[in-house]
Amino acid sequence: MDTVRPKILAGREHPAFKHPQHAQKAFELLNQMRKSGLLCDVTLKVGGVEVSAHKNILASCSQYFYAMFTGDLAESKADCITLQEIDPKALALLIDFIYTSEIHVTEENVQTLLPAANILQITEVRDACCEFLQSQLHPSNCIGICDFADLHACADLLNYSLTYIEQHFTEVVHYDEFLSLSAERVAKLISSDRLTVSCEEQVYEAVMSWVNHDLQNREDRLESLLEHVRLPLMSQDYIVQRVEEEPLIKGNSRCKDFLIEAMKYHLLKLDQKVLYKTPRTQPRNPIGLPKVLLVVGGQAPKAIRSVECYDFTEDKWHQLAEMPSRRCRCGLAVLNGLVYAVGGFNGSLRVRSIDVYDPLSDTWNSCPSMEARRSTLGVAVLNGLIFAVGGFDGSTGLDSAEYFDPRAGEWKTIASMSVRRSSVGVGVVGGMLYAVGGYDGASRQCLSSVESYNPLCDAWMTVSEMSCRRSGAGVGVVDNLLYAVGGHDGPLVRKSVEMFNLDTNCWSQVADMHTCRRNAGVVATGGCLYVVGGDDGSSNLGSVEMYDPKINTWTMLNCTMMTKRSYAGVAVIEKPSV
Repeated sequence: MDTVRPKILAGREHPAFKHPQHAQKAFELLNQMRKSGLLCDVTLKVGGVEVSAHKNILASCSQYFYAMFTGDLAESKADCITLQEIDPKALALLIDFIYTSEIHVTEENVQTLLPAANILQITEVRDACCEFLQSQLHPSNCIGICDFADLHACADLLNYSLTYIEQHFTEVVHYDEFLSLSAERVAKLISSDRLTVSCEEQVYEAVMSWVNHDLQNREDRLESLLEHVRLPLMSQDYIVQRVEEEPLIKGNSRCKDFLIEAMKYHLLKLDQKVLYKTPRTQPRNPIGLPKVLLVVGGQAPKAIRSVECYDFTEDKWHQLAEMPSRRCRCGLAVLNGLVYAVGGFNGSLRVRSIDVYDPLSDTWNSCPSMEARRSTLGVAVLNGLIFAVGGFDGSTGLDSAEYFDPRAGEWKTIASMSVRRSSVGVGVVGGMLYAVGGYDGASRQCLSSVESYNPLCDAWMTVSEMSCRRSGAGVGVVDNLLYAVGGHDGPLVRKSVEMFNLDTNCWSQVADMHTCRRNAGVVATGGCLYVVGGDDGSSNLGSVEMYDPKINTWTMLNCTMMTKRSYAGVAVIEKPSV
C-alpha cells in the first residue's frame, strides 16, 4: 500500500511550536506523583513529619536544595534527610509551593513560614511573607514586625517598617511595644531626623511617658534620652510651664543644662539663631513613605475650599478634608509634618489668617495670623521658619516680608524688598531666600528683577534679572538650581522656563512647557519639577506637567485634577494614613 505523503512547500519558515500550559501540566502531574510516592527519591524529615519529593524538582526551585544535592555533602546521595530549625507545617506548605506555585500566607503561619523560606532560600515565599507583614503594619505592632524583619535579614521590610515607625511616631508611642523598648532603642528612635511630629513637644511627652511607665528603673535614663529631644524647638511657653516645672528635670543637673540651652536659644535674635547650631536646634526633616502632591484651595473660578492630592504610586487624585474657609492666592509651606496655607483671598477680602493641615488626621486648624494682609504672596521655609514675602493687601502691592517662628508662635517683620512685588514666586537656595519677578503696582509693570534675602544680616540684594518679565510665575528648586516657570507679562502668558545658577549668577533657558501657564503651583520632588494647574489666559487648567532636568524634557501627567484651578497652593507631603 502506497504511503500518503503531504506536499510541503519549500521556502516557508514556521515558528517553533510551544504549548502554553506545558510546564503547568507537567508540574501538576509531578505533584500527583509526589503525593502517590511515585519516582520520589528523597524523604525530608522534621519534627516527626515526613515529606516525600523529587530531588531535581527541589533543586530547581531552591538554592538550598541545589547546593545540597549537587555538592559533595553526604545528603546528595542520601534518600532520607533530617532538616533542623524548620517548622513541620511550614515545610509542608513550602514543598506544596514548589510543586504548585501557590501558597496562602496568613496571620497564623507567617511567623513560621518566613524563617523556613529564608533557610531553604525560597525567595518568592519569603518576599510574599514580607509583603503580607508590610500590609499588616499598624502603630500597635510595627516595632515587633521591625524586630522580626531584622532577625531574619529582610532588608526591605526592615527599612519600610522603620520608616513606618518614624512616620507614625505620635501613634506608636501609646502602645506597649514602644513602652517596652530599651532606653537605647528609644534614644536611637528619637534621635532620628526623619521622625514625623507636628511639634517637638510630642517627642518630649513620649520620653516622659516611657520613663514614667517604669519610673523606679528608668528615672536614671532620663538625661540620656533628653539629650536627643530638641528642647530649643519647643515653644517658650511650653518650656516654662511644663518642662521647667517637671520634678524629674529639676532634680537632674544634666537635664537642667539642656533646659538652659533651650531658654538661651529663645533669647537669641534671628541672625544669632541661624549661627547657633547644636544637634538640638536642627529641625527634623521627615522622609520615607510614599509621597503625594497636595493641592490646596485656589480659584475655580471663585475662591474654593477644595483640597485634593495626587498619589504618585496609584496615579490617582483623591479628595481630602476641605479647608475651614474659602482661600485662593495663598502660599503653602510644609514644616514639621504640618502644611501651612498662608494668607490669600477668601472671595471678598485679602486675609492675614493661616490654616494648618495635619496629614496624619486629615484635619485643619488655625495658628497666629500674619501682621499684614497678603494675597498672591510668596511663601517658603528657611532655617525652620516660614517666610511670607510681598503680595497684595487689597489696595497696594507690598515690598514688606515677615516670618513665622512656630516655636514662639508669632510673626516678626524683616527688612523690606527693593520694590513692591505681588504675584511673586519664592524659593530657597544655598541658605538664601529668592523673590522672583512679580508685579510692581507702583510702576504698573510686570517684573524681571530678582532679589535674595540673607537672614544672617537681614538684608535683600539684587541678583541677575531673568530674560523676560514674569508675574505669576511658579518657582521651584532642584539640585540647588532655581527655576522660574511660566507667568505672564500683561496679556502674554508664557510657556517658557528659565533656570538660575547661584554659582554663576546667571539665568539660562530650559525646555518650554507644553502649555502656557500663569498662577500655577510649582513644587519639586524626586529630582523633578511639577507644575500644577494655573490658567492659560482664558481658562483654568486641571493638567499637571513634570520636568526632568536630566533630559531637559516636560511630560504631561495622564491624570488631571478633579477641579481645574489657578492660584492654588501646592506642596509634596508624606502620604496621609487616612
